[in-house]
Amino acid sequence: MLKTEKKIQVVENGGVTAPKGYKAAGVPAGIKNGKKEKKDVAVLVSEVPAAAAGVYTTNAVQAAPLLVTKASLEKTGLLQAVVVNSGNANACTGEQGIKDAEEMQELTAKVFQIDKELVGVASTGVIGVLLPMDRISEGIAEASRKVSGDGGVDFARAIMTTDLVKKEVAVQVEIEGKVVTIGGAGKGSGMIHPNMATMLGFITTDAAIEQAALQAALRQITNRTFNRITVDGDTSTNDMVLVLANGQAGNDTLNPGHEEWPLFVEALEYVALHLAKAIARDGEGATRLIVAEVCGARSEEDAEKVAKTIVGSSLVKTAVFGADANWGRLMMAVGRSGAEVDPNRVDIWIGSIQVAANGMGMEYDEAEATLELQKDPVVFKVNLNVGHADATAYGCDLTYEYVKINGSYRT
Repeated sequence: MLKTEKKIQVVENGGVTAPKGYKAAGVPAGIKNGKKEKKDVAVLVSEVPAAAAGVYTTNAVQAAPLLVTKASLEKTGLLQAVVVNSGNANACTGEQGIKDAEEMQELTAKVFQIDKELVGVASTGVIGVLLPMDRISEGIAEASRKVSGDGGVDFARAIMTTDLVKKEVAVQVEIEGKVVTIGGAGKGSGMIHPNMATMLGFITTDAAIEQAALQAALRQITNRTFNRITVDGDTSTNDMVLVLANGQAGNDTLNPGHEEWPLFVEALEYVALHLAKAIARDGEGATRLIVAEVCGARSEEDAEKVAKTIVGSSLVKTAVFGADANWGRLMMAVGRSGAEVDPNRVDIWIGSIQVAANGMGMEYDEAEATLELQKDPVVFKVNLNVGHADATAYGCDLTYEYVKINGSYRT
């Protein structure tokens, strides 16, 4: 069943196995505590080697699987499989952590009979704890036996940590008369404030694409999607987004010179934005998504600074949780964003209610503004009135539950 949205069609219940030539699985291995209470080992495999691109956390502390994956991808520009575990980040684990990540590569390569350099590795969970490689090994073996074209949903579930819901999406576009599909799955709920990539994201497509063009497109799209969300202001050690393109759709190889390249990039951005917003909405303890729409900026960079500062402000986030129409917190965020602003020109809306004009408060119905703050999503609109650029960022409210979850994360 497809739902038409312009030239992009959304595939209902689609994920990483929606494109041609991909299989996946997710199984319980007891990674965190030895108890097989949830799926925590996932594998994704393409029938053929795929052109691949990746973006990674800018945190100076980078987890072993990220380093191993980055090195392999830089060497080959290709991936054919990805192995992921949740419950343990394999970060700050020294030389043993690197050896364990490489062993995950080797184990996955062996079961699928491919070169280990074609295997991407990702981990998410508690930092500073060595992987239980006996459980990892058993999990990879079991997952490899269960891969199927319907396994995308189990893959999406197995990569979750404190996530409350799985995050996946797929779309289709027609290129050269051929149907091209793009699918994705992501995870993320806490330690979310990306600055290059975010949490874990995996995107697959059956399009044929030049690797360099795919890498450039991913970087551009990441800056407009994953890099415009925040939950708690913390950038993870394990943030990574990978895109695989296996060419099974049969189209001529895509690059920026191709007539339908813009359509493909638009579809790829649709998938990335869907995953990014789902991650922001599922922030730990969150009850509502926050959307900050900023216009009238001197540059897109300035608009982005303001939008991200608004959704990242603890005071704004707590005001949303309490449905307190305290527009002064929005003005504060505008002023400290680092963007070029004239405080005497700023207009602010809470939902459909304008609460400030020319930097000063207006008369408005407090009850109506409170109702706007009880909606999901909560939308803030800010017009800086100093230019013509705009940007949108996404976040969530800050609740008592966030403290509870993170006060007992290891237990």
